[in-house]
Amino acid sequence: MTAALRIIEPGLMTTVQDLGRPRFQSLGVPVSGALDTTALRAANIVVGNGQGTAAIEMMMLGPSIEVAADSVLVALAGAGAALDVSSSDGRRTIPTLRSVRLTRGDRVRCVGLDQAGVAYLAVGGGFDLAPVLGSRSTYVRAGLGGVDGRAIRVGDVLPLNELDAAKGVEGTGRGLDLARPSVLRVLAGEDGIDFSAEAVATFLGGRFVVSASADRMGLRLDGLRFDRAGAGEGLSEAIAPGAIQVPPDGQPILLRADRQTVGGYPRIAHVISADIPAAGRLRPGDAIRFAAVGLAEAVAARASLEQAIAQFGVRIDNRKGTPEIDDAALMAENLVSGVSMGDES
Repeated sequence: MTAALRIIEPGLMTTVQDLGRPRFQSLGVPVSGALDTTALRAANIVVGNGQGTAAIEMMMLGPSIEVAADSVLVALAGAGAALDVSSSDGRRTIPTLRSVRLTRGDRVRCVGLDQAGVAYLAVGGGFDLAPVLGSRSTYVRAGLGGVDGRAIRVGDVLPLNELDAAKGVEGTGRGLDLARPSVLRVLAGEDGIDFSAEAVATFLGGRFVVSASADRMGLRLDGLRFDRAGAGEGLSEAIAPGAIQVPPDGQPILLRADRQTVGGYPRIAHVISADIPAAGRLRPGDAIRFAAVGLAEAVAARASLEQAIAQFGVRIDNRKGTPEIDDAALMAENLVSGVSMGDES
């Protein structure tokens, strides 16, 4: 019998996402992938997957799922999010960044996304879905990846990699901040910025609110509007992740994972790469400010984020009583990933 997850309720804009397809931007294919790559990577670490393994991304309202597998390890990552599990043993709540083993017939609701904004359900072993252009990420506008290139619907059956689904031990992850941000750091006044120093200063001193016009492609920011006179809209050129463009109406747009690969609207700032995952958590109604940093600080911030993920620890849980070590489970896990001999190149 095929191991799978069956969708009972789809939630809001629920899709399959991994780290995207960055190698095809020159052909006009958006990167797509997870809005919050930090949460995606954390969820996968907790269930023992590679960090870029495809997971279920959900926004603001999570799905309800039935397990159609003998055994599967799952974990949800998102600030304040939780799994509401109903099984033959009763009902229980599993908090964010804690893995839990489920069996056939168990039902799970992903709840608490009002705080998270976006969250990820990772499954041990991942989903048995065909990659498109090297990625299982869903890009709805072009019908690429995921489940038939679309958002998940009621009745969808997501097949699992059966040989890996039963592996892994329950554990709890600690040490990552997945909160929605109130400030995003940006590069402003650097090469590639199309506005005057005065306009950039006004932007940095302003307070913005994410409008209802928000999706995986970008966020429109209510608040200040900018006169584009002299900003120099010209030929379309490549768009970096986190670019903040100003269209003709003067209302800034923060571009996200499904952004187009080229564009001609003038840019007023770029969110630094370390803060792009946090920007992915923003939702309509959130207030946000922008703080300028230099290139050296942006590079250091990215290094700090990568270090935090590398040091993200998972404590193996024993939820049935006295703490004990499961030797067989430990031997089955790769507990020293990344360790090498000093003389290895």
